[in-house]
Amino acid sequence: MLDTRPVRTAARAVLNIPKHKPMLATAIAIEWDMLLNAQQAVKQHYIPLTSLTSRALDIAAGDKASTPQIREGIITMAMRYLDTDTLLCWAPEHNVHDAVGLDMRKEGGEPPVSLRKLQEQAAKPILAHLTTHIWPGVEFVPILGEDTIMPAPQPEMTKHVIRGWLSGLPAFELAALERGVLACKSLLISTRLLVDWSTEFGAAGTARKFTINDAAEACNLEVAWQTGMWGEVEDTHDVDHEDVRRQLGSVVLLVSGSPQ
Repeated sequence: MLDTRPVRTAARAVLNIPKHKPMLATAIAIEWDMLLNAQQAVKQHYIPLTSLTSRALDIAAGDKASTPQIREGIITMAMRYLDTDTLLCWAPEHNVHDAVGLDMRKEGGEPPVSLRKLQEQAAKPILAHLTTHIWPGVEFVPILGEDTIMPAPQPEMTKHVIRGWLSGLPAFELAALERGVLACKSLLISTRLLVDWSTEFGAAGTARKFTINDAAEACNLEVAWQTGMWGEVEDTHDVDHEDVRRQLGSVVLLVSGSPQ
């Protein structure tokens, strides 16, 4: 409630927060407390959590009315991102554009680990969790081979299983997944974060093993590798670094809560 009036969505529906999500309700209240004037309330970037929650409620309303156009649109978008998923786009082992004549060795004289090796190391534990606990038995293949830039498609069975899983996600989880996919360009990383924090997957009251930082580091691995070699562009890389974490934090807030 704001000044005895309820917060409403763009469709004029009351913004109802589930009772088991007190942290989300508190964060939205703080969001509105920080507004300086009424004009800011109509701009989504001033009230991002309100907008995200409204998206979830719109999905739920569409499901209830048997008009799931919003849900189908999100699923189509997410499946497109799977075709170029950050977690599976590994750099070639040897790149013709690698620096020549520069000493890129670490202290101690050892050559640096290739970007592809680092990407494989980051991807394997995430993929192992997904193929064991979320989509048992599905297979994922690297989108890029070691010596090619031509993308490889995922197996049709994998796509079928994931699409079915997305179709059954509750509204709040689907809205959170959409935000995560758009933030880190990865359906797989977003799913790993979602299931570790969502009350729908029994995450309430459990120790989370996959954090916001884990997700951000996995999807920004290539950028971190490049800036480690060549340096950071001020007001660009550092801003992106924090913005990804902010958006992934909203995913966690939307789906986490106390036991129902």
